[in-house]
Amino acid sequence: MMTRELTGKHVLVTVVGAFSVIIGVNIFMAYNAISSFPGLEVTNSYVASQQFDTLRAAQQALGWTVEPLYENGQLSFRLTDKEGLPAPVSRFSALVGRTTMSREDVTPQFRRVNGAYLADLTLAPGAWLVHLDAVAADGTAFRQRIDLFVRN
Repeated sequence: MMTRELTGKHVLVTVVGAFSVIIGVNIFMAYNAISSFPGLEVTNSYVASQQFDTLRAAQQALGWTVEPLYENGQLSFRLTDKEGLPAPVSRFSALVGRTTMSREDVTPQFRRVNGAYLADLTLAPGAWLVHLDAVAADGTAFRQRIDLFVRN
């Protein structure tokens, strides 16, 4: 059996080829990370932090609780006040999407039925993130992030 001599040219081709694969994979992964990132939660985090405690205290004073439910292609939220009665909501909306990308984000149209907010929505199995926004009758903002897991 005859073996070929390992030359500098062979080593150069091997090293350049290996680094080309590594750099190519890194570029591909960076592109996918950037193109699927939904973005920032707030435009200016410093300004948002200045109002955080005040907004949180106002929201907690409402005493509202949220019960999410997804079944049979219907997403529902029941908001109740301190006494367990339907919360006096003047405006309600929710953004539903995946936790890691914005491609599947949707803002369903909710209707109020017996104190609950319902929307017909087909969600694939897996983890979903809901950004719930409501406004009380007195104008107090109520925001909550809800992690929702949909089974088959």
